[in-house]
Amino acid sequence: MSAPVPPTKYAVASGGRLKLLMERTGTGDAVTVRELATSAGVSHGTIGALLTGAQRVVPEHKARAIAARLGVDLLVLFIPMERAGRTLIPVQQPTQQVGS
Repeated sequence: MSAPVPPTKYAVASGGRLKLLMERTGTGDAVTVRELATSAGVSHGTIGALLTGAQRVVPEHKARAIAARLGVDLLVLFIPMERAGRTLIPVQQPTQQVGS
């Protein structure tokens, strides 16, 4: 009998990329934090935390729902974290503000 496989986790590539995709979704329309959260079936706190970097990782079903609502492929926004039984969380590079 094999052990149950843990669900795959995904890290957001960057809060800046999420923000950009929210400003212009696959349909060309903008979506707010609450609209994205409601349509993806996640809490607005999760979306806010992904944007700020306070939270980096979500389960696969949430990552897929967020990407689908934004109209992008899962791997455009998220990085799979499960590799050969090890969880890897890439370091998020600080974003430089325009005009800084």
